[in-house]
Amino acid sequence: MGHCVLSSILLSILLFSLLQSPTQAAKKSYIVYLGAHSHGLNPTVADLESVTTSHYSLLGSYLGSEEKAKEAIFYSYNRYINGFAAVLDEAEASEIAKHPDVISVFLNKGRRLYTTRSWEFLNVESNGVVPRYSIWKKARYGEDTIIANLDTGVWPESKSFSDRGFGPIPKRWRGICQGGIKDKFRCNRKLIGARYFNKGYIQYAKSVNATFSPDSTLYTARDNEGHGSHTLSTAGGNFVTGANVLGSGNGTAKGGSPKARVAAYKVCWPLINDAECLDADIIAGIEAAIADGVDVLSISLGGGAEEFLRDGLAVGAFHAVSNGIVVVASAGNSGPNPSTVSNVAPWFVTVGASTIDREFTSFVALGNRKHLKGQSLSSFSLPSQKFYPLISGSQAKAANASASDALLCERGTLDPKKVKGKILVCLRGVTARIEKGQQAALAGAVGFILANDEANGNDISADLHFLPASHVNYTDGQLVFAYLNSTKTPVAYLTRSKTRVNVKPSPFMASFSSRGPNLVEPAILKPDITAPGVNIIAAYTEATSPSGLDFDKRRVSYNVESGTSMSCPHVSGVVGLLKTLHPDWSPAAIKSAIMTSATTRDDNKEQLLDASKEQATPFAYGSGHIQPNRAADPGLIYDLTIDDYLNFLCAHGYNARQLKLFSKKPHRCLKSFTLANFNYPSISVPSLGSRPVILTRRVKNVGPPGTYKASVRPPVGVTVYVKPTFLKFNKTGEEKSFSIVLKANVAGNPEDYVFGQLNWSDGKHYVRSPIAVKF
Repeated sequence: MGHCVLSSILLSILLFSLLQSPTQAAKKSYIVYLGAHSHGLNPTVADLESVTTSHYSLLGSYLGSEEKAKEAIFYSYNRYINGFAAVLDEAEASEIAKHPDVISVFLNKGRRLYTTRSWEFLNVESNGVVPRYSIWKKARYGEDTIIANLDTGVWPESKSFSDRGFGPIPKRWRGICQGGIKDKFRCNRKLIGARYFNKGYIQYAKSVNATFSPDSTLYTARDNEGHGSHTLSTAGGNFVTGANVLGSGNGTAKGGSPKARVAAYKVCWPLINDAECLDADIIAGIEAAIADGVDVLSISLGGGAEEFLRDGLAVGAFHAVSNGIVVVASAGNSGPNPSTVSNVAPWFVTVGASTIDREFTSFVALGNRKHLKGQSLSSFSLPSQKFYPLISGSQAKAANASASDALLCERGTLDPKKVKGKILVCLRGVTARIEKGQQAALAGAVGFILANDEANGNDISADLHFLPASHVNYTDGQLVFAYLNSTKTPVAYLTRSKTRVNVKPSPFMASFSSRGPNLVEPAILKPDITAPGVNIIAAYTEATSPSGLDFDKRRVSYNVESGTSMSCPHVSGVVGLLKTLHPDWSPAAIKSAIMTSATTRDDNKEQLLDASKEQATPFAYGSGHIQPNRAADPGLIYDLTIDDYLNFLCAHGYNARQLKLFSKKPHRCLKSFTLANFNYPSISVPSLGSRPVILTRRVKNVGPPGTYKASVRPPVGVTVYVKPTFLKFNKTGEEKSFSIVLKANVAGNPEDYVFGQLNWSDGKHYVRSPIAVKF
């Protein structure tokens, strides 16, 4: 490579804080991106060694010797992403940033990690039967597509990763199976690869003086947390009959692409200071996935939205997409507040979370004859079928505790003498739901009611509590508290949890699902799509309990989880099917098919709702709720090339030097290109002034010849014209362009975003794009 070579994929240098003696500058870890590699797509061992040597030479010129550079560097990115991760002090990092071949230097950042009936709810099967129109049949269940995740690893013994019925591993696979020391980790023809990346995590732990034991669990791809096994099996798990969680939710577990091959890249570790997945390890994992031959990369982790060139995950994902990999990522769990969505680069498929039509129901009967429906996965029932005394956490507070802390049932705030033998009511918030139940059990409660706060609304979860329990929504919680205050002798009864299906309305948006608008580039509407992410049952680790609490000795093969971490692999599974069905489609084409075929209606044929029962908007669900069967045959697609993404970055404000972070070759920015020309499947106009805004789009026909007609549901206060209103396609693969003109009405313009929809239809296909406009 050499110091003079510029022009391609970037580099990332992560450096982690190492505490030094008071006489030395504090060491931290940074990510430094360099210019392009001089080697081609298939480098030799000598090529790779040459790149790493050049990294040592560059850093050594600042540290005084190559030996010191070798000690400082803990990752050399030498295949697709050009850079290295090293331990430096701030002054050293600042000097390196001045080097003419260094594109970017920034601190390594930590990120956070953000099921049986889902696929029936998504209509790819019906009562255990796969209909002829199902995408499963059309796409051969995702046969031989390779789906990987960046997560906490995998539990290889899970039946979801059994290779029964699988043929030889695809010859194009170039990965390895990296087990641990004496942990008997094995891959097979289903789970074809696994790797772990821990150097960034270790350096970070040292930098913050964290106490951790570098034992065998740190040197294996085995999942000791559960998150990675859950997400990977949701995307590509095999069929497993009789899957359940301690007897609840019994059915056949399977992933979206049950016949896909899967691989695990372990980049997430036990939490330290709000960080568990470090950028240095993430970038190393992405580079390995590209080299190994992965088709789909599922990433259920993230952080706050940040500028693309300072976002290691976004830069790594760009290179994955450049190599034909579809990258699916979680939108985040910071909702329902606006502008919380993460993973907002346009090359991600960004996924929000919504419910399915299954509940794990536990009813609450109050002494005033009111019956409230809650949820729970507790396997316990009350000792007797009778009413028990009812008490709130604040009423049961310990002498040294505040009423507000006790109402939240925080540790040490409850008086066991007041709680014993009663049903305890706790308010949601601050501490984990299952920890509140734990405190209730430790205080001697016979049962537990968890009442939502206003922010969580109707978003209730089924948890594996340690005593009879029911989680009720905000409205019902207020009824419980009102009853408690209305009588001196309140009583209640809890029914045992039961599984109910065909619940209406479904889906609705989870309150935790992060919302738009996009803080980094408001002209890109995020999230892109929503998918099932509440109470999802999927494979789990048997190294820890389903609650994750140390004193819980239970072990399960399958567990229920909620989050955009769970919705993300649902979309990854569908992407796997589309990869098998349409192997020639680009990542952008697959993304377009998923977005434009989505629905904004629930199973009552009404507009999708938030957890608060108010109408949801595209800032919650993006283009809508995923419909896999329709995505298989979308009619038209909005395609994008790597040059289109580079033009987007130009219009976003990046210069030629900054583009070297993303581009393998020099890219000339077109002055005529604006964000209004970017061929994204959704439409966002963050500043509509007095003059009309004209957007251009192009669509490719991927169906038979036909004529499509445009129809528009305009946002309030906006006039929308489409030119032309008809698009006639004479053959498959033909492309047509059109313009969208948006004009603000003179009077009564709202100050916040307003929403509408553009639809192209030939009578069979419905190609929908959400419209978001702010004045």
